[in-house]
Amino acid sequence: MYVDTSVVGGCFNEQFREHSLRLFEAAERQEIELLLSDVLVAETALAPEEVRSFLMNLASVAYERIKRTTAADFLAERYIMEEVVSVKSRMDALHVACATVAAADVIVSWDTRHLVKRARIRGFNRVNEAEGFAPIDITTPKELLNG
Repeated sequence: MYVDTSVVGGCFNEQFREHSLRLFEAAERQEIELLLSDVLVAETALAPEEVRSFLMNLASVAYERIKRTTAADFLAERYIMEEVVSVKSRMDALHVACATVAAADVIVSWDTRHLVKRARIRGFNRVNEAEGFAPIDITTPKELLNG
């Protein structure tokens, strides 16, 4: 499962803390495998110290680090060109593209405004299919853990 920045930040937000922490704890117990991208690391570089520290101290067995690739950059631009997301949401497009290129099964995010929306997910998958990639699901940690 690909984790976006909102899930890391969610560990320090009253509303999202419980399910964000449960997700990372499951990964540290190796019950699930998380994918963390260069895009996430770049975004957290601008986050509060507690968020950066949490990510740096995450056990290496809990995740696989994936790199942003030219294929992901191309796919993100296609999402924007096809108006799945606006140019203002380029980072969201990059998260979805990195996850898609890495063949993640699901993206986990708290971003219900831009990512965790059925119409938006259909749009991402329409582009993925046109470009020869598998469909991807996007859900919140709460839906994933309680699902």
